[in-house]
Amino acid sequence: MDNKFFTFLKPALDYIDTGKLFRKPVSWLYTIIAVINLLIPFYILYVIIDNKIFSYASGKDTVVLILLLIITAGISWLGFQLWWDRKEKVSTSSEESDDFVATPVIAHVLKTTGEWLGLWIGVFGFLAAVILTVFYGGDSGMGAAMGFDFVSAGVDAIIRLPIMGFLTIVVFRFFAEFVKALPTIANSAKKQLKYFEGGQQ
Repeated sequence: MDNKFFTFLKPALDYIDTGKLFRKPVSWLYTIIAVINLLIPFYILYVIIDNKIFSYASGKDTVVLILLLIITAGISWLGFQLWWDRKEKVSTSSEESDDFVATPVIAHVLKTTGEWLGLWIGVFGFLAAVILTVFYGGDSGMGAAMGFDFVSAGVDAIIRLPIMGFLTIVVFRFFAEFVKALPTIANSAKKQLKYFEGGQQ
């Protein structure tokens, strides 16, 4: 069966079985998402300019917009660093000898996504809520105008958004660890089964 006619697909199958098919593309996806994070403030600025918001915004609205853009740029930079750092770690999330190679990758994606969402909701949301509250006192639609519908003004938003960001990280981390635990349990059960089968023999 060493004939090339029967084994020419073997390299592709090995690529799948060792988990490279899952780790490599996800690593590339992380790189793409990292770059997209850098582009977010430029896209928002383009939308603001394209809609000529600065031309009819008051002086106070213009200051708030600029401050929110600065915060957006800062969080986008942190988001870029997060995904860029994780792209190397997802490549080592599983070993070629592992029985389960896709599950750890899925767990890593869940964990990183939760951290990223928590960063935007908790940190950006908190800072934006503080600025909107200081300048407007009550509710403001400025956050929604920039595409961040979850951002609003008020003391409740200042308290609520960091908690929501933290809970987002915790919930995603919980599900990521649960998913990652499944192959560990399966491997343990498999070893126990082999042990008992060996003992019976």
